[in-house]
Order: sequence, then C-alpha cells, then structure tokens
Amino acid sequence: MARPDSATVELRALAPSLKEALAHKLLAMGDDELLLAHRDSEWCGHAPILEEDIAFANIAQDELGHAGLWYGLLQELDGSEPDQLVFFRPAQAFRNARMLELPNGDWAFSMLRQYLFDSYEMIALEELAASALQPLAHAAAKARREEIYHLRHTQSWVQRLGLGTDESNHRMQLALEQLWPYATQLFAPLDTEQHLIDAAILPSLPELASRWTASVTSWLEASGLDVVAAQMKEEPAAGRDVHTEHLPPLIEELQVVARTDAGASW
Repeated sequence: MARPDSATVELRALAPSLKEALAHKLLAMGDDELLLAHRDSEWCGHAPILEEDIAFANIAQDELGHAGLWYGLLQELDGSEPDQLVFFRPAQAFRNARMLELPNGDWAFSMLRQYLFDSYEMIALEELAASALQPLAHAAAKARREEIYHLRHTQSWVQRLGLGTDESNHRMQLALEQLWPYATQLFAPLDTEQHLIDAAILPSLPELASRWTASVTSWLEASGLDVVAAQMKEEPAAGRDVHTEHLPPLIEELQVVARTDAGASW
C-alpha cells in the first residue's frame, strides 16, 4: 500500500463518510487488542514456567498499549472517551473478533491464538505504516516495533510444542482445528471498510489474508501441524456484532471495579 508523501492526509481532513468508516474500524481494532490483552493477563501466575509468566504478562501489557493507540485515535476522530469505551460499554457493543474472547484453554491454545494474531498483526501493521492517513501510519509503525518481538516469541513456542512430544503435538493440533475457523474472521470486512481501502487508508483485506495464510501455513506445517485438517472445519459467521457466550462474563469482570463507583476519579 505504498503512497507518495504528497498523498498523506490528517484526521481533520477526512470526509464525513470516511470519518464514520474509520471510527468503526478503530473501535474494532482497539477491541481486538483489549480482549486479547485481558485473556493473556489471565495467565499471570499460571504460566508453565516463571520466565513465561513474566514474558506473557509483558505481551499482555503491550497489547493493552496497542488498544490505547487505536482508542486514542478514535478519541481524536470523534471525541470518544477511552475509559468510557472500555469500562462502561455493554458486552454486545464490543466489536472484537470472536477468537479473542474465547477462554484460554490450555497453554497450547493460548499460545497458538497469540501466534495467529501476532502473524496477522505484523502483516497488517506493515501495511498500515504506509497508510495515506498520517496519524494511523505513525501509530502502526510504533506498534509494529513491539509486535516483532511478540511474533518471534510465539513462533518459537509453536515450534517447540508442535515438534515436542506426542502430547504437545496433539494439543497443538486440537488448538489449531478449534482456532483456524475463528481466525479467518480477522479478514472479514466491516460494512464501510471498502471506502477506507479505496482511499489508501487501509490495505486490501484479500491481500492481507493471502499473505497471512501463506506465512502461517508454512510455519505451522514446519512445526508438524496439519493445516489442511483445520481448514476443513466450518467457519463461524463473519460479523463482529455477534459474540459467543464467553464475552459477557469477561466484560463483567473487566468492568467490575469501574462500575462499582462510576463517578470515581482515576
């Protein structure tokens, strides 16, 4: 999605239709990061080894920071208050991909989910860093610097577990077959997203999906996993306005402190 510097635009210069489309996209992007950060944080004190307890907590913190980047841009765009979005929105108003709200399961499931999302995010951030919208491009470039290390970390775990024991390989294969159908929702367009793609603000989703599929398929197969078997599983509906039964209790836990005294100063 390369563009000349002369084609860059600022948030304030966007047409109303593009502002609305971008607001929907930024909300979905922020919600993806927030929900993954929350699920990752649940491993704090429970990871299989101490070093990974620390590492995964740091990844969760980074993902929360990335959510702040997208919510921050949304605030600049339409005045939405990030704390209100996070702590006082009802569960049905969240627009995260369903893969990210699923319970953690075992270590293989959580690590593979993180790897699949990291792989998606690395490709997406690389393209977004060339966006015609300068604030979006700058935020993507900042997030990508951290995402490089996330992907290296999760790639090594996928390989370690896939090529480890029969038990670890079996658990990874089960996780892959559960997660792959959900992961494809990351590339499902929002209703108004094509306007942003046409304006060179967002990259082409089919291109992202093609690059992601090629990249993760190569790594997963080299790690002893059967991607074809996972691809045969039925995909859930693509829309981000439908969630699993796991989201409401997650949001309730996330918001419980803020809602206890909604008028408190933070």
